[in-house]
Amino acid sequence: MEHEIELDVRYYETDGQGVVHHANYFQYFELARVEMLRAMGHRYADLERDGIFLVVHSITCKYHRPAKFGDRIRIRTKVVRATMARIEHRYEVFIGLQLIAEATSTIACVDRQGTIRRMPDFLVNE
Repeated sequence: MEHEIELDVRYYETDGQGVVHHANYFQYFELARVEMLRAMGHRYADLERDGIFLVVHSITCKYHRPAKFGDRIRIRTKVVRATMARIEHRYEVFIGLQLIAEATSTIACVDRQGTIRRMPDFLVNE
């Protein structure tokens, strides 16, 4: 599964030098995962209502070039591997055709108490 979203960098996401603060990329990646789920026909709120929580186990990001206020960025998200309890994603962030950042994350499936649980079938089989 692969999905792309585009968004404009907002002023409040930048630091004093007008560059997107590094922490905001993790919010972009979360938005990309939520939108990928929506594109699959599911809403994260519905998962939580059903007691299914997808939590970040680990995440890393490598920055190549800065994004600035007003830039239009494109985030490509790809499911690299899905198991019964985890999903591994790869992200690539572009301005135009230029790769500006790349990242990976591992998302775990847990219940309301934080206990590992089986991933919904639609996430493993898509």
